[in-house]
Amino acid sequence: MTQIFLLQQAKQNLRIQLSITLLSVLLFIAKIVAYYLTNSLAVLTDALESIVNVLAGFIGLYALYIAAKPRDTEHPYGHGKAEFLSAAAEGTLIIASGIYIFYETIQNIITDHPIEKIDIGLYLVGITGIINYIAGYICIKIGKQNRSLALQSSGKHLQLDTYSTLAVIVGLILILITQLHWIDKLVAGILSIVIVFNGYNIIRESLAGIMDEADMKILNRLVIVLNENRRVNWVDLHNLRVIKYGITLHVDCHLTVPWYLNIHEAHVEVDALSDLIKKEFGDAMELFVHTDGCLDFSCTICTKENCRERKHPFEQKIKWTLENILSNQKHTIQSYSNQ
Repeated sequence: MTQIFLLQQAKQNLRIQLSITLLSVLLFIAKIVAYYLTNSLAVLTDALESIVNVLAGFIGLYALYIAAKPRDTEHPYGHGKAEFLSAAAEGTLIIASGIYIFYETIQNIITDHPIEKIDIGLYLVGITGIINYIAGYICIKIGKQNRSLALQSSGKHLQLDTYSTLAVIVGLILILITQLHWIDKLVAGILSIVIVFNGYNIIRESLAGIMDEADMKILNRLVIVLNENRRVNWVDLHNLRVIKYGITLHVDCHLTVPWYLNIHEAHVEVDALSDLIKKEFGDAMELFVHTDGCLDFSCTICTKENCRERKHPFEQKIKWTLENILSNQKHTIQSYSNQ
């Protein structure tokens, strides 16, 4: 069932990305028309950014097509990391467009650049901005729901395009009121810097996924959930690892349970842990748990009452934290206090 659910999410991501890509093409055409009518460098900046959105959309579309493929012998964890490569390519394109826009702005500082038909340009650019924001919102919402970095990146690009469009609109209004055409170049220059900065952030996020960098937000949330729902047979938990492969979250950990539980009873505890994490993070998750039997030193931190095998009295319940739950050792009160 989980694999079918994952494939359904991947196909949904693919459909959304296809719609966004086609929309980006239409919006790009509208902005080129606006530039042709106004001859505004700021509008051209907005249009050039839309070219990046179009190219990034097709890259994201291909990445999601790859990511939607089921796991196979050569790819036992699936193809989800293709999304990280897609985001890295999109970030690179964004930075390149920002540098080019800045170059064009510098080139036009010393030249006269008359602006025409500002009112018509405002209408066209404004409509594209509204559509971009709505599409970006939908993209980010579904991307977060399905944990798709490619969709989230596309949504961020669209909303970034909206913010830059808003800056262009403000600039055109000021030009219309003041007749100071140098404002057009100033807006274009500022936008180019913002675009480069956002491209860097997207690349940084994609590289973090490729390198399996720990997602501290997910880990902190997971630790809180485990502490709040801890079962009496969960004596200890350590060596926790969380890795994202596209929409799939892989969780590995060592769970210490009473040593005298039989295989079925220990499996019940693992199922309870799995159900808890899925309830909080969704079904697009795989959990690999290694069960350890408790040892004599575990008695001091074990809250299980009336345990027939207890060797030492209970001393202290240890609260799980990022520091001790990520450790690869079984714990005692002494080992916790030394961390």
